Amino acid sequence: MIRLEDIDPGNWRLGLKVAEDQSTYVADSARILARAYAYRNYRSRAFVIYEEDVPVGMGLYYDLPDLESYDFSQLFIDERYQGRGYGRAAVGLVLDALRQDGRYGKVELCFIEGNDAAKKLYEQFGFVETERDEDEIVMELMLHESEGNQCTSFL
Repeated sequence: MIRLEDIDPGNWRLGLKVAEDQSTYVADSARILARAYAYRNYRSRAFVIYEEDVPVGMGLYYDLPDLESYDFSQLFIDERYQGRGYGRAAVGLVLDALRQDGRYGKVELCFIEGNDAAKKLYEQFGFVETERDEDEIVMELMLHESEGNQCTSFL
């Protein structure tokens, strides 16, 4: 059973990383922490993804009040734990948390073109491409069925 746990003084240096060939697509843990700090006034939440007591990945989301949206900014699964469904389960938990929070009705994210695994994962949850900015692909998901989304979490 996976869970999301806020990053704190006891778990911020876990040595989690992606494979070398994925490093151009995903921020490392230090950059996630820096971005969480930079967006601290936007209710940023940096978290570790745990399977029982084993840390398997990290992520970050925060508010985008000007766009009336959440920004699901970062997500990665450590190279040792990829291909086991942790990314999919973590996305489901994040979306559930955002729905429960209820401040905004949509989530935005972006990923680097060529990261086909990310694109496939996010499309499974109903995210749709809204724009491209050079090599970044922006996607959006409406969080509530009343807003046109029939997607539920895949846990």
